[in-house]
Amino acid sequence: MMPLSMVASGETVRLIAVRGGRGICFRLAELGLVPGATFQVIQGSGQGPLILAFGETRLALGRGMAHKIYVESFMRGGQECQNN
Repeated sequence: MMPLSMVASGETVRLIAVRGGRGICFRLAELGLVPGATFQVIQGSGQGPLILAFGETRLALGRGMAHKIYVESFMRGGQECQNN
């Protein structure tokens, strides 16, 4: 498990938890980012917002918000990574 802000561009991840108050949890849920949701990080490295893709939707998140979102990585083909 790692913060979304640490994910590299091109990785597909699953949302595990949001470490924030009710406001941020509610806002992310409205956008479809709930525990279990999978999405791809289109732009993650460098500065500026992270760009996420899930379905036909693209979403930009600031790095502060992304640091409160914890995810786990997937390998290509939908197989979960085994991080030991």
